Amino acid sequence: MLRDAVPLGECGRALVVKLRHHGDVLLAAPVLTTLKSHAPKLEIDALLYDDTAPMFDGHPALSELHVVGRNWKALGAMERFSREMELFGRLRARRYDLLVHLSEQPRGAWLARTLGARYSVAPAMPGRGRFWAKSFTHLYPMVGGGRRHQVELNLDALRRVGVQPSLADRKVVFVPGKQAEAKASRLAPEGFIHMHPASRWTFKCWPAEKNAELIDRFASEGHQVVLTSAGDPAELDMVQKIVALSKARTISLAGTLSIKELGALTARARLFVGVDSMPMHLAAAMGTPTVALFGPSGENEWGPWNVERRIVTTVHTCRPCGLDGCGGGKVSECLSFLPVDAVHAAARELLA
Repeated sequence: MLRDAVPLGECGRALVVKLRHHGDVLLAAPVLTTLKSHAPKLEIDALLYDDTAPMFDGHPALSELHVVGRNWKALGAMERFSREMELFGRLRARRYDLLVHLSEQPRGAWLARTLGARYSVAPAMPGRGRFWAKSFTHLYPMVGGGRRHQVELNLDALRRVGVQPSLADRKVVFVPGKQAEAKASRLAPEGFIHMHPASRWTFKCWPAEKNAELIDRFASEGHQVVLTSAGDPAELDMVQKIVALSKARTISLAGTLSIKELGALTARARLFVGVDSMPMHLAAAMGTPTVALFGPSGENEWGPWNVERRIVTTVHTCRPCGLDGCGGGKVSECLSFLPVDAVHAAARELLA
C-alpha cells in the first residue's frame, strides 16, 4: 500500500546504524529481528560505538558488526583519519542496498551519501536543512513529547519503508553467551533479587539510605539481594554506602561484571529493582520481572519493555521534566522523596 516501499526481497545487505548509548542500542535490537523475519535472505550488519558492541554481539539476525571508537576524537588527526578510512573501506566493500539510520547523528547522512546504498531511511530532522533531507531516500516522522516508546520509535524507520513489525518481532533480544552464563551461575544462585541502584546520571538515582532500607525489608522476608553497578568510582561509592547502611548480608558484585555477564546474572534473578538505566532495560530483555523507579525521565518512552513490570513514581506534576535534577542541581526530588513503602509494595506484587 506504500507507494515508495522498499522491496526487501531485492536487497542483499542492509546496514543498521545506532551511534548512541548502551540502553539506546539495546532497544534498537528489534530492528534487526524485524528485518530478518521479513527478508530471511537479507544480510544485516550494524554500526555502533565500540563500547556498545556487546548489546548486538551474538544477535541471531546479525551478519557483521562494525564499530566506531569513542576515543578516536582524542587521537591525532592522522591516526583518526586512518581509522576512519579503514572503517569506511570495510563498509564500502559490503555494498549495502539499504541503510537504516536510527538517530540524529550526522555520520549517518554522510554514509547514506557515500556508501552507495540504493535505499536509506532516517528520522526527519526539520532543523537540519536540505543536506540532511536530501541525504536519504526516506524520512520517518518522530513522535515527540515522550509519548512513544523507544522500541516503537526505532521500528518506525522500518514502517516508513513498508515493513510492518509483528508482535513477535518487537522482542528485545540480548545474547549473553555460554561463558557469561557459566560465570553467572557460579556467582549467584537462581531466585535472588537483583538491585542495580546506581547510574552514570546521578539525578536518576534513588537515595542510598532508601536502597538500604529496602534491602533490609527483603532480607527480613527471606530474600537474598545481589547488588551490581558499573566500575565508575561514583557508582562504586554509592554501592559501598548502601552496603554499609544495610543490616543485611548482601552480595555485592559492583564493578566486577562485563555487560554480557550482567545480562546472564539478571536472567537468573527472581526480580530486578533499579532506576531508568541500561541494566533495567537489560533485565527486561532477559524476561526478569522489573520494578523501575522513574523521576525526571519518562516511563512512556523509556519504561521496561515487554516484561512483567511495575513503574514507581511520585505525583510531582512537573515530571517527567528531562532535567538533570531540580533546577539543574543534580538531585531530583521526584526520586529523593519516593517512599520505600511504594517500592516495596510494587516488588511484593511481582514476587507474589
